[in-house]
Amino acid sequence: MRTLTIEPLSKAAFAPFGDVIETQGSAHFLINNGSTQRFDRLADVQLGTAQDQAVISIFRAQALPMPLTVRMLERHPLGSQAFIPLQGKAFLIVVAPAGEVPHSEAVRAFRSDGHQGINYHQGVWHHPILALADGDDFLVVDRKGPGNNCDEFFFEERDSLSLDPLR
Repeated sequence: MRTLTIEPLSKAAFAPFGDVIETQGSAHFLINNGSTQRFDRLADVQLGTAQDQAVISIFRAQALPMPLTVRMLERHPLGSQAFIPLQGKAFLIVVAPAGEVPHSEAVRAFRSDGHQGINYHQGVWHHPILALADGDDFLVVDRKGPGNNCDEFFFEERDSLSLDPLR
């Protein structure tokens, strides 16, 4: 079983999968008579059809036991999905490129520093949320509308991956 190397989350490294939502290194301009910096359009909400809506939710996640065996990934073929940490806690991200079937050799892992959110582009394979602390809250922006917007893929046992945040 291959153990995933956990990379620090950066805009360049994560670009094939989506956007990193962070202020560091992002352009901004002043609003509200100069009292507020606006970091504009850090990610775009992708919607598949005119009937779709962008919705905002809060997910409260529990930490999974680590090391974790990664046996499945999911994707949202009809829209993007963004996760923004609300409590400043680090979390893990496991992704594979968009396509019909994710290949275990293409799976990558990242660690957010707790001040970075992510926006998975439409169709990108990813593991469900990977909080490192129980009761961690995430602001989630995703798509609501008709049609199935969640595909799951389960790896063959021989293709499962190990994720260990302590390595």
